[in-house]
Amino acid sequence: MNGVSLYNIKIAAMRGIQKGFNITCELARTVIPVYFLITILKYSGILAIIAKIFEPVMRFVGLPGEASLIFVIGNVLNLYPTIAAIAALKMTVKQVTIIAVMLLLSHNLFVETAVSKKTGITVWYLVLLRIALAILSGYLINIIL
Repeated sequence: MNGVSLYNIKIAAMRGIQKGFNITCELARTVIPVYFLITILKYSGILAIIAKIFEPVMRFVGLPGEASLIFVIGNVLNLYPTIAAIAALKMTVKQVTIIAVMLLLSHNLFVETAVSKKTGITVWYLVLLRIALAILSGYLINIIL
């Protein structure tokens, strides 16, 4: 087979399967607990309290108050657990689009801010700018859609 043995193909396939399994386990460690946490908060009534507090800001961008928790998770952790949170809340396509764009502008603030700090950028300015742009984009998408 042109210098590629069946043995090498088998080794490469096994390595790919092992790496895929490791990545799946790593993602599951954050995605599954977030899904269950959101579900518990939802049925315990705590999510309703959180939603009521943040409802004015979330309504401004066309989202339910519960989406504030998704926004916080996406900014504190990363984007993968937000997928679980969105699935647990059963959002509409429009709402998912809005929160996705918002999080693309402001996700993973702790890690990205630490990296940006090494370039000499003022950290608080960058954080406020990213959050402001996220909210502005949510507002504009809400109007357009």
